[in-house]
Amino acid sequence: MTRVRPSRALFKTRGRPTGVPVQSRDSAVIDWAAYIDGHRVSTATVGDAVRLIRDGRLTADGDSAGFVWVGLHEPSATELTELAEVFGLHPLAVEDAIHAHQRPKLERYDDVHFVVMKTVGYVASGSGGAEVVETGEIMIFCGPDFVVTVRHGAHGELGSVREHLEDDPARLAKGPAAVLHAVADRVVDGYVCVADAVQEDIDEVEEAVFSPERTDESRRIYRLKREVIQLKRAVGPLAGPLRNLSGRRFVPTEIKEYLRDVEDHLTRVREQVESYDELLNPILQAHMTQVTVADNQDMRRISAWGALFMVPTAIAGVYGMNFDFMPETEWRYGYPMILGFIALACFSLYRGFRRNGWL
Repeated sequence: MTRVRPSRALFKTRGRPTGVPVQSRDSAVIDWAAYIDGHRVSTATVGDAVRLIRDGRLTADGDSAGFVWVGLHEPSATELTELAEVFGLHPLAVEDAIHAHQRPKLERYDDVHFVVMKTVGYVASGSGGAEVVETGEIMIFCGPDFVVTVRHGAHGELGSVREHLEDDPARLAKGPAAVLHAVADRVVDGYVCVADAVQEDIDEVEEAVFSPERTDESRRIYRLKREVIQLKRAVGPLAGPLRNLSGRRFVPTEIKEYLRDVEDHLTRVREQVESYDELLNPILQAHMTQVTVADNQDMRRISAWGALFMVPTAIAGVYGMNFDFMPETEWRYGYPMILGFIALACFSLYRGFRRNGWL
């Protein structure tokens, strides 16, 4: 593969010290460093880090035995194109990294592996404070002597991953594959946290559905089903790329063992997420059944009270007709008799409805 040696002015620090977190920036480059035998070597620019590794100045035989790690967040086409010229990145992979919205995958371009992973977060959204699953992406260009991580979205921050690896030089000395494992492990850990949070919401909905209080949980159930689908789209497709990574020759044997462990965690999360959909379906059916039963009970009550009021209405309607010759209209005890009959009929109906559970 042809690689272009970077110029001295490439990717300057733009007035900030190397390795210092920046709150406001005008560059997508978050951090960079050269790593020699697992130890960080800070440089003024990314170009200096690349020269430090590729010029072979650190050992007598001309082999620096290290790699460069460049981290970017939502880079522009210009910034990523400059890096592509330095590291020899394939244009198709660069285009995917710029536009994002990719499916989790693993692709190989000569000696560079391009890995896409979905990141997830469970955050409050809207005025109601309902939590939703938000997704982002991490693209990783993994070459023989470099790693370029491109992050899109607010989730999947990699600063702590870099710090954790730098505290373990022995693992970091394994090369770019160690970085690839650490990022994959962090992404899958994010899946676990979000899956557990969704599980708590499902438990709350299930408890509300089967509680004696009448609440409308249909909107919340449908929202959870949508979030579960969003989570499945992130978790499910990553299984294949992780499995393929464990069989690649550029991955050391020790890192392969770690990758298989990450794959096991991903399998557990995937099965957990798939069970959520199976659990939400009967919860929704139970809720709709309860709503139907409650509606039927309301209709029976309305019908029962309607029948109670129908008796006096019917009798009053008969005796309210303006006819001259009507029985009992001139009888002394006619009025109290009619009132007593109405009361007795209404009481009998009320008692019957109560006995049958209609009232």
